Parts: sequence; structure tokens; C-alpha cells
Amino acid sequence: MRRVFDLAGLDWQVAGFSPHSWRSPESMELGMPPRAEVPPVAARVPGSVQAALKEAGLLPDWNEGVAAKACEWVENRHWMYQARIPAEWLSEGTGCRLVCKGLDHAGWVHVSGREVGSFEGAFTPHVFDLTPALREEGNLLQIVFDLPPRWLGQCGWTSRMTHWKPRFNYTWDWCPRLVQIGIWDDILLEVTDGIEIAGFRCVAGFDPAAARGALRVWGGVSGGEGCRVRLSLQRDGSILKSEEVTPEKLAEGLEWGGLEVSPWWPSGLGDQPLCTLRCELVGGGGEVVDSRERRVGFKRIDWESCEGAPAEADPWICAVNGERVFLQGVNWTPIRPNFADLTTAQYRRRIETYLDLGCNVLRVWGGAFLEKECFYELCDEHGLLVWQEFPLSSSGVENWPPEDLKSIEELAAVARSYVERRQHHACLLLWCGGNELQGALDGGKVGCGLPVGMDHPLLQRLAEVVAEEDPGRRFLPASSSGPRFTAELESFGQGLHWDVHGPWVLPGGTIETARAYWERDDALFRSELGAPGASSAGVINEFSGGLPAMPANEESPLWRRSDWWIEWPAFIKEMGREPSSLEEYVQWSQQRQADALRMAAWACKARFPGIGGVIIWMGHDCFPCTANTSILDFHGRPKPAALALRKIFRVPPEEL
Repeated sequence: MRRVFDLAGLDWQVAGFSPHSWRSPESMELGMPPRAEVPPVAARVPGSVQAALKEAGLLPDWNEGVAAKACEWVENRHWMYQARIPAEWLSEGTGCRLVCKGLDHAGWVHVSGREVGSFEGAFTPHVFDLTPALREEGNLLQIVFDLPPRWLGQCGWTSRMTHWKPRFNYTWDWCPRLVQIGIWDDILLEVTDGIEIAGFRCVAGFDPAAARGALRVWGGVSGGEGCRVRLSLQRDGSILKSEEVTPEKLAEGLEWGGLEVSPWWPSGLGDQPLCTLRCELVGGGGEVVDSRERRVGFKRIDWESCEGAPAEADPWICAVNGERVFLQGVNWTPIRPNFADLTTAQYRRRIETYLDLGCNVLRVWGGAFLEKECFYELCDEHGLLVWQEFPLSSSGVENWPPEDLKSIEELAAVARSYVERRQHHACLLLWCGGNELQGALDGGKVGCGLPVGMDHPLLQRLAEVVAEEDPGRRFLPASSSGPRFTAELESFGQGLHWDVHGPWVLPGGTIETARAYWERDDALFRSELGAPGASSAGVINEFSGGLPAMPANEESPLWRRSDWWIEWPAFIKEMGREPSSLEEYVQWSQQRQADALRMAAWACKARFPGIGGVIIWMGHDCFPCTANTSILDFHGRPKPAALALRKIFRVPPEEL
């Protein structure tokens, strides 16, 4: 029997310490050590240290002005979360383990002053056996976070970025430095007598010709001597298929074919029917000892060559259930830097907005993390395909993935965990090694140039993991991929542009030069394409922190926070003068972004099936940038560019 308790409802506190000062042995038995530099404050779990401190009045709002700089001291402390485990939870069962689905990023776990384990890595769950340290009552659980790595940000050397923690938190062109610390995903206490389901996985498929579904199921049972495993597939309360097997058969795996199910479709092509697969461990007396569930949808994905593509080119036309689909959507980055504090409602609002815009694909970018389970569940429900990347990204100075054996095996373990936890989702489209992983044009490892290929040992290893754990699902070494990173005007017509990134500005700087670029485009897929646009004057003023909103150039501390996408010189060149007001500059900037993306999206979609799709960089702001390539602002409201894309995304390719 396994009983699961959600620790989110406990009374949590968090306190800050000069590193290791909390280790004083005489104080650990007393609860929160008395030498806390930052006394205990109430904390939500899941939640970040930063949010707890902000709510306690100990941190400013990092979204305002340049206040993010005043929050960086948090990184230089150890942070201890603590809560008492109710004695009644432990009254039955011989074993007790702590299951932490997301800890950001390294530290130690103590129970009543006794260390029960350490952890490192934000991308995988951590499980701790608490049994030897537990008392009959008065058990104090403490999770202590170590100092985070000093630098993992946008600029540097990818081959040296070997701490497995989200990199975007260290500053990106759309995010200030806010290095999250805390419990970022569900934290559970599992009490067991040793008889339980130890693992449960499944993958669904669909045969369009026969209009039948298939399901592969496998898993494990611990201590289940004399038990049976009961499997059932249900839809709207009706059982579509059921079977009772031995634990040995579950471990071996079984295939269910010929299932009378309706296919799952991407948004705009049909419905998204989902079924519930239930696995029950049944004891000798017929009692249910343990159970697990998965929601599944039945679809088939095939990849076909684009019309007119070189024979050697990768296939970039996605066929879902036998029907060709133009993939259109956005690059998904975290909704907030402190993603530990996100709610399902926040995810739902973003996803419903993208659905309204006509998106059918989201690319979960490699500089972040495996999103929370609710994200994939919402994508299942709404028909949004997910391009999922492993946590690797370019670094500007050098973009070559690590080659040392330790990093390769650590990332292989991360990839295996990603696959095990998310492969059952109907929304999952493909796995990708990471973002903008490259070598130089001469084949070297410095700078930008050729996208990394399958000859790199790390990408080989990730491909092996996907082949072993999720056979049949597409794996890409990186985004972009193929002979060229970007598509350049002078190279059009040579068959060199497969999946490319860019442009992120108007090609040539004007509408006329951009039109000439798009008229000659021959890319087979564009997994990043963008244009900058200012946030509304309302957002800029709301989060100015008292700083002047003008001038909108590098001289302004407000605009310099995220200064990649300032277009002040372009305004002056086009208008022959400086803008007369913030409102005038914003209107010009937003219209320029809308015109650029409208032209690009129309040109791409009108070429289908000569091109497989376009994914806009980027979807939403996680920080109130004065200007960015996002099409939704910090509050999730569409910019004019989003509304321009909506008019194109919601029209079939043949009608353009």
C-alpha cells in the first residue's frame, strides 16, 4: 500500500544564513537555527525564496526600474525551508520517502537534525528515504539550498556551462539576473509498506487507414508477490479495453491494438479526445493496493520532404494522422523568472491566448527547463503540439556543447528523465538536443556558424537515449539544424537552408528590402523568426520605477535593462527626427513589428508545402521589457504584431 501526501499544505518557513552557519550542531535539534541572518518568513511550496522575501517586504519588486539589481544578494546565502511532518501521516507503513519533483538547484535534506541526503540539479526529481531518521512524532523536515553557480548566462562558453540549472535566470536579452532558489515543483511524502507500483509508462499511436488506435504499456511492481495488475482504458466513464496481467507481464510490456478510439488532432484540424489509462495493483483479497493514471491521446506523426527540397535535406512537412499540417506557433519561454511561483491559471491564460491566435505548435526553448506537468496537460487539451528541447543553449562567445564524459552522462540522465515523465502526452511532437548549438564555419568550436550535427558525442548520446526510451519519436540534434544556422539572401537557391533561425529584424532595415528577402526565401523550416517591438506605453510607465521613460535609447537606465531591441536610430533615420513622445515611439515600433511579422508569416505560409512551418521568436515577456521580440506583453496581452499574425494563422495556406 502506498499513500501520498502533498506537502504544499504544510506551514513552511524559509530563513537565510551565511553559508554553512546553519550547521551548528546544538541548534539543529531546536528547529530553525538561531543564527539566521535573515529570520524565518512564511513561504509557499512550491515557491521561490525570492517570492517569499518579496511578500515579507525584504525584497523590492524586481520588475520595477532597476530594482532587480537590489535582489542579487539572495544568491550569496544558504536558504533553509522547514516544516513539521504530521505524526498521523506516519502511522501506517514501514517506509517513508520524500519525492521532490523540482529543486533549484543544490543542497541538503535533514530530518530532525539528521542529514538524509544531498541533491544537485534542477532538471530531474530527487527522492530521499526518510525512514531511518524518523521519530514517532515531532519530525522537522529541512531543505537547505547551497549557493548557486556563479554564471550560466547568455554570454560565455557553452562547453563550460556544466551546471544543470536554468540558464535564462542569469540574464538573457529579455530577462534580468534573478537566479531563482527554491522548491519549484510538487513535493510529496510517500508512505509505503513496500507493495506498490514502482513505475508506469505508456505511448499511444494511431493508424489512420484502419481508424484504430494502439497503446504500448509497461512498468514495474515492488513487493507484489501474489498481486495482479489490472489495466483499463476509459473514455467518458466507458471502459474501452481492460486486462489483468502479472507484474512480470507488466515489466515485459504489452501492446493493445485495434482500439476503437477517435484521433487526437492539432488545433484547427479537429478535436482532442483524451482517454484515461489506469493501472491498479490488486492484492490477493481483491483490494486495490496502489494505482497510477495517465491521460493519453491517439495520433500518428510522419515527416515528409518539402516540395522542391534537395534530396539529402531533412523532412520538414509534418503529417498528423495522414494530413499535412503547416506548423505555426511561438517559441515558449518561462512565463516568469521565478517560475516556482506560477499557477495553473497563469499557464492556462497564456495557452488560451496562443490558441486564439491560431497557433498549433509551441517550442519549449533549451535555455529554460522541462515545464510543469500542467503545461503539457493543457497542451493535450487544446491541441498545441510541443517541440521539447533538452536544457542546452548557445552562449555567444562559443556555442559548442560539452564533450567531457561526466557532462555527457549527466545530460543523458536528464534526457532520460524528461522522456520518462512526458512521453505519454498527446501534445509531444519531437525531442531536440538544444538551442543554437554550433561550431564555426571552418569546423572549429569558437563563435557561430554551422549547426551541430550527430557527429558530436553528446548529441549522439542524447539520440541514443531517445531511441531507447521513446522509439519512433523524432530527435533533432539542435535548433537550427542542417547546413546553415541562418538563411542569407546571397545563399538562396543553393539548397542550404533547412531548419534556420532568424531574421530577428527587418532584413535590410526597410519594408522594401525585407520584401525582396522574403520573395526569394527557400528555407524548409523556420524554428525562430522575429522582429522587435516596444511594450505599450502603459506597461513601460507602470514598471519604470520612477525612471524617465524617454529617451528610448541606450542612454536611458530604463531602456538599457534589456537594450538589444532598441530601435531609436531606425526611427530617426526613417522619420528624420527624434520621437516627440513615448506614445509616438511605441506606436511606430509596434507597427514596424507587426508589418515585419505579417510579411514574414504570410510569405512562409503561402509557400507551404515548400516550407513546413514557422515558429515566432518569441511568445511572451517574462519581464516588463521596454522592447523585445515578444508578441505578448508582460501581462500576456497581445501586441499589434500578435493580432497581425492571428489574421494569417487562422487562414488555411491554400486561401492566402
